Amino acid sequence: MGRDPGDAWQPRYTLTPAIARHLMEIEAARAVVEQLPLSPAVQSELRRQARIRSTHYSTRIEGNRLTLAEAERVIEGSRVELHGRERDAGEVRSYWKALLRVEDWAERGDELTEERIRRLHALVEGRMRPTPYRDGQNAIRDSESGALVYLPPEAKDVADLMAGLVGWVRRAGKERLPPPLVAGLAHYQLVTIHPYYDGNGRTARLLATFLLHRGGYGLQGLYSLEERHARDLAAYYRSLTVHPHHNYYEGRAEADLTVWLEYFLATVAAVFVATRQEVFRMCPSSGEVARNALT
Repeated sequence: MGRDPGDAWQPRYTLTPAIARHLMEIEAARAVVEQLPLSPAVQSELRRQARIRSTHYSTRIEGNRLTLAEAERVIEGSRVELHGRERDAGEVRSYWKALLRVEDWAERGDELTEERIRRLHALVEGRMRPTPYRDGQNAIRDSESGALVYLPPEAKDVADLMAGLVGWVRRAGKERLPPPLVAGLAHYQLVTIHPYYDGNGRTARLLATFLLHRGGYGLQGLYSLEERHARDLAAYYRSLTVHPHHNYYEGRAEADLTVWLEYFLATVAAVFVATRQEVFRMCPSSGEVARNALT
């Protein structure tokens, strides 16, 4: 409450030719998809499938053991033989509810606040009340060797860092930075702060979705970035590792985020282009609409 929201985070990055190219690809795909006259039935089904993939793959990144078909059945409320995977089913249900809430917030144009992030994390974790930030140290370790991979900032610094992140997002909006760029940087910073003991990755991916949708890059809800991340986890994690030292205070705090941004925007561009192609296939008049959108 007493923190100065103007004391915002200052991400370091360079607008490289690759980043500029990806932003143009994103804009071109968006311009076409937003104008294609899909039937309500087709649009609804494509959106449902995209939400299911987003839910499945985002939870799978964190070790969820349900298959895509099982996740879909859990979401639909169908009976599924879980055999000790009840927690996995709960994670899927919670993420699905959080994704729907994120879309509602974005459609209303709600402002990003720390309270909203706390509410988002609570939804991810299946809790009723907004989640407070962690009060102790957490660490990311290799699942097989147990070796330390990343040591996030100390708990005493989390609140100020989160205030800085939210302050920067607000300022970026006023400065009219491209929403895909803002979403990518916010995704990175939330994972880097790691404000909770668990659920940080899922919350960061939903935060990126919220900022994309709110900024006009929802593509009618027809895409899943999470699937792309999950299908090449090595690239996802490698791009997030922007500094060789594992300690936040030994280089991560001031690291150059260009490599991460290039990865994130390349992912968004690839997903948007693939969505455009899928919509082309489903829309008989797509050729004429595409020509009009690009002229």
